[in-house]
Amino acid sequence: MSTTESTKPSALFVCVHNAGRSQMAAGYLRALSGGAVEVRSAGSMPAAQINPVAVEAMLEEGIDIRAERPKVLTTDAVQSSDVVITMGCGDACPIFPGKRYEDWELDDPAGQGIDAVRPIRDEIRARILVLLGELGVAPVASV
Repeated sequence: MSTTESTKPSALFVCVHNAGRSQMAAGYLRALSGGAVEVRSAGSMPAAQINPVAVEAMLEEGIDIRAERPKVLTTDAVQSSDVVITMGCGDACPIFPGKRYEDWELDDPAGQGIDAVRPIRDEIRARILVLLGELGVAPVASV
């Protein structure tokens, strides 16, 4: 059995509140990977709920993230992820040798209307497609 059959790649998306960007990224990766990637998201200071405009923007894409809840960033989540993608949490993310880290500079959708959130969502989708290619996972065509 090859490595790809025994363990699937995993990604962790981190932003301060885990309410907008990281939740949209996790939603896209779950949908576009068709379950071929283990997906986590967390925040250094999680909000009480997901940004409703981020939820609306994702629903326009056919991806429902309404059931997701902001989660606190843990050392275990970082250690058990192959790729850690930060979105503005700075040095709040623990660094472990051998992990792949990326920082995606994206506008914060907090307090923004749907017209401002759509371009952020679309940029996240484009980056997720690149990430899938780097992980060797073909995107599913239904999203």
